[in-house]
Amino acid sequence: MRIFSSILFISTIVFLSSCEELLEVPDISGEEVMLLAPSDSTVVTQANVNFTWNEVFEAKSYHIQVAQPSFSAASQIVIDTLVVVDSTYLGTRFTKSLLDNGYEWRVKALNSDFETEYTTHSFTVQTSGN
Repeated sequence: MRIFSSILFISTIVFLSSCEELLEVPDISGEEVMLLAPSDSTVVTQANVNFTWNEVFEAKSYHIQVAQPSFSAASQIVIDTLVVVDSTYLGTRFTKSLLDNGYEWRVKALNSDFETEYTTHSFTVQTSGN
């Protein structure tokens, strides 16, 4: 009986240490989200703005924010949303209709334990010919 108890104890320790290794979350905090469009200081000539960025490996969600006219002098935050990477995930893209104005947008990647810094770009929506 003592041998069985010892084997059970050792098996439990091995199992728990194996589970701990499986649950290790990759540190993505040193990664950078690369914003693709709208690129920095660009003029968008359509009201529907397509925000796109490169995927960060091991990210489970992306926090997207858009401020008018900038984050340092925001008169309003027009987008503040989390895009979750799951079975309904459509990729690193988000579309929003915006009024003519100046904006800044930023994205950061997250997983259960870590997050990247925000990457920020400015852009202007100008749908009229003026």
